Amino acid sequence: MLDQLAGLLPASMAEHQIDAWLAQQTGVSHLNLALELWNGRRFALGKHPQVTLRLSSPKALPSLLSPSLNSLGSAYVEGLIDIDGPMDAIIQQASALSETSGQSHRSRVSHTSHSRKLDAESIEHHYDVSNEFYRSWLDDQMVYSCGYFRSPDDTLEQAQINKIDHILRKICLQPGQRLLDIGCGWGALVLRAASKYGAKCLGITLSKRQFELARERVKQAGLEDRIEIRLQDYRDVKEKFDRITSVGMFEHVGLQNLGLYFRKIHDLLEDHGIVMNHGITSSIANSDGTPYGGGDFIDRYVFPNGELPHIGLALQEISNAGLEATDIENLRLHYARTLWQWSKRFEANLDKLREMVGERRFRVWRVYMPGCAYAFEQNWIALHQIVACKSATPDKYPLPLTREYIYG
Repeated sequence: MLDQLAGLLPASMAEHQIDAWLAQQTGVSHLNLALELWNGRRFALGKHPQVTLRLSSPKALPSLLSPSLNSLGSAYVEGLIDIDGPMDAIIQQASALSETSGQSHRSRVSHTSHSRKLDAESIEHHYDVSNEFYRSWLDDQMVYSCGYFRSPDDTLEQAQINKIDHILRKICLQPGQRLLDIGCGWGALVLRAASKYGAKCLGITLSKRQFELARERVKQAGLEDRIEIRLQDYRDVKEKFDRITSVGMFEHVGLQNLGLYFRKIHDLLEDHGIVMNHGITSSIANSDGTPYGGGDFIDRYVFPNGELPHIGLALQEISNAGLEATDIENLRLHYARTLWQWSKRFEANLDKLREMVGERRFRVWRVYMPGCAYAFEQNWIALHQIVACKSATPDKYPLPLTREYIYG
């Protein structure tokens, strides 16, 4: 409604609102950007602006006059605002603008009911863009989750191999063991688990495009005797497994379903089995973790119906499910580094990606990745790896007494 009313304002009145807004921002030290109006008028906030916001019409005014990460991001996606400048500076200035509104715009979790149909539709919205789209900015193995940088100089490719090995060492994966990978993506983890560690693997996904490509990659690797890929909901798996991994999936489970999710993992594990859950968590309890409406933008455009639990809630539900959390590691800064690498690759292929998915979706992804990187850097959200097992007596405990085995 506000943007419709703004579009009806006389040009002189709209510019008067801009002038009043600019007067309020004068002297705000953390703003350093240029503003260009639909009529060519240009203003500078700060001495040496790296970022330019171009308002295409008075309809863009509400997003500027009452800024949040949601309103600014939405205005960009819908073509009301254009941006110029380095993506890290653009995201920083968007956050600074949002801060001037005086409101945190911190969203509270909505507790969506996650049916099989809703989850499948949400996964399709995000992952079934096109395999070629993801291939254009992911690593060679198309791993779409946080890398593990053993050195700041590691390439993205090396960091993703590091991450997979880090996970498989954490769960003490042994030759011949049965491994379930919940949300297997394009199959990178099960391919390495089978080829390097000798495991018998089942990978499941709700994405048809991931399912098709993962099966093809397994066939090309000659590992069909050791790896099965299914288009299947985790709630419908029946077999028992020695090891379970879930990487970047439990954000889609829903807070109301966390208990069911971990109880299902408990039931799928053999008595001395081990599970590793790798997922994004909120750093603020009872919140999506991102101030200034960032979570609202992601829910609307990127991950419909995604919900981030606080680490405390995740550990509570793990314990309630009869599992014992044995190791917890926060890879927050690793995910920030991963996202900046993805964003850099995205920026290097702008024209190709725009043509591939269309202007609107292109704009969503262009701001989503650096925005998330910034959120991890600010500790609004985190990335926790949690290793857990069924409680056991000392003589049957499935893990070594110390963490040295992970780094050996």
